[in-house]
Amino acid sequence: MVAHAQQTLRVAAAADLQPLLPGILTQFTAQTGIHAEASYQSSATLATQIINGAPFDIFMAADLSFPQHVIAAGLAEETQPIVYAQGTLVLWTRNESPFRDLSTNTLGDTLRDPALRSVAIANAEHAPYGRAAQAALEHLGLYDAVKPKLVVAENIAQTAQYVDSGNAQVGFISLTSAMTPRLKANGHYVLVPRDAYPPILQGVVIVKHTGADSAAAHRFLDYLASAAVVRQLEAGGLAPAAAATTPEQRAK
Repeated sequence: MVAHAQQTLRVAAAADLQPLLPGILTQFTAQTGIHAEASYQSSATLATQIINGAPFDIFMAADLSFPQHVIAAGLAEETQPIVYAQGTLVLWTRNESPFRDLSTNTLGDTLRDPALRSVAIANAEHAPYGRAAQAALEHLGLYDAVKPKLVVAENIAQTAQYVDSGNAQVGFISLTSAMTPRLKANGHYVLVPRDAYPPILQGVVIVKHTGADSAAAHRFLDYLASAAVVRQLEAGGLAPAAAATTPEQRAK
């Protein structure tokens, strides 16, 4: 059997995975000998790159719609995305912010406060967490009041940078970002009510390459669905999704 030591698995990863995926890829390489590396951007940007021919082997998105675009283009092995986790939207602010007393009960009052001048949000056209944040604002009847204050970032990682740096007073970010050591030390967050936005189901597909051996990609999906990795994702802010552990979903 040919050794995998020289293989490189190329992963297109949604920006909310940046705090978690590097460690998982390192562990995967240690266990399998398959080198894995990731590029982190908005799900929309990655889908466009794949459709335009970027040489990725795996696409880990922050929702299901962008993997569906890749499937529709005939560039995925699956007929539907495999759900590997569920994301959580939070509102975060720095410790020295005038809104540091942010709580679930005062979330609406904070966002309506005339003293609030800037709210970081990911681009709803490119980033699923931005879409979820916009849906939450609309559900809570706050979008018109907050819209003039929005500071729009390209993806959820950049959104976290905006609010952590003070370029925005509060920000709608992923729980994965809020739970990083830096943001845990620099500020605090409250959960946005789950009924205020559609579930952020995160999907993965294997990118189809003509004549290429996708065995390494399948090994990674098996690893991603393992109990240990599911627990690791949950500890970092991504809730388990039952569908992530059903290999029968994979239409090969």
